[in-house]
Amino acid sequence: MSRGAEGTGSIYRTVAGRESIRRWCLAQLEAWPVAHGRMTVTAMGAETHLVTAGRGATTVVFVPGTNFNAAASLPLAGALVAAGHRVVLVDVPGQPGLSSGERGLSGGRLSWYGAWLSVVLEKACAGPVVVMGHSFGAAIALSSASPSIDRLVLASPGGLTKLRLTPGVLAASAAWFLRPAPAHSARLLRVMHGPGHRPREALVEWMTLVSQHARSSGAPGAAELPVRPVPRLVVNGSHDVFLPLNRLRPAARTRLGVDLDVIDGAGHLVVEEHPAALAALVGGSWPCVDG
Repeated sequence: MSRGAEGTGSIYRTVAGRESIRRWCLAQLEAWPVAHGRMTVTAMGAETHLVTAGRGATTVVFVPGTNFNAAASLPLAGALVAAGHRVVLVDVPGQPGLSSGERGLSGGRLSWYGAWLSVVLEKACAGPVVVMGHSFGAAIALSSASPSIDRLVLASPGGLTKLRLTPGVLAASAAWFLRPAPAHSARLLRVMHGPGHRPREALVEWMTLVSQHARSSGAPGAAELPVRPVPRLVVNGSHDVFLPLNRLRPAARTRLGVDLDVIDGAGHLVVEEHPAALAALVGGSWPCVDG
């Protein structure tokens, strides 16, 4: 192993790369103008970093998708705080950020992540919560049987059906992974956005750091739904390249018994493109659930 290498047991290629990721996250949080706190809990043996903000009566726990974390999700967090909610942002272990960078904690099982989230909620939240998850984070939220979960907002959710991987997506992903550079990060992010949406400079910088220093994980498998019924909203962009409407809509109806809330013009990164719309859904009307 070369000097400074992290080894196959870590998502990070080198110790220096891990520190670069950590510095970026801390700098983003320090510059965030919203008053907030940070804490670390241990769940299922994994050190888990949390950011808390806001003082509303409703607590919204946000679980980001693959390669994202609290520091990369601040526009959504700010919108949730502005809408009057208390927010808890979770860095998922095994993803680049401030939580554990150990690989293989879950053994590839969404059930492990669901149990992990249940422990996080038990340790960090008092009373019922709304859990909002994006992509892989939504698959995790779906897999949690925590009695603390009162409602779920599932944005572009993984775990319900296979992702569509078009030649354009594969080409952009390969360039980003094999030749780390801001231009390739911006290209991949444009694919993940809806038409006409320009990626934030900070997000381009973040994805470039990830491609340089971290080993990206694959798509989640099928979510293992708990028996306890929970009201769920499934939100999707009309231009989601990974989960097009004709693929996600029947999966949501079959597996969850719900239809989609569609945000016109949005892509897979709907939480990035329309944070205020996502925040508004938390306080909106919800379908009844039998059980």
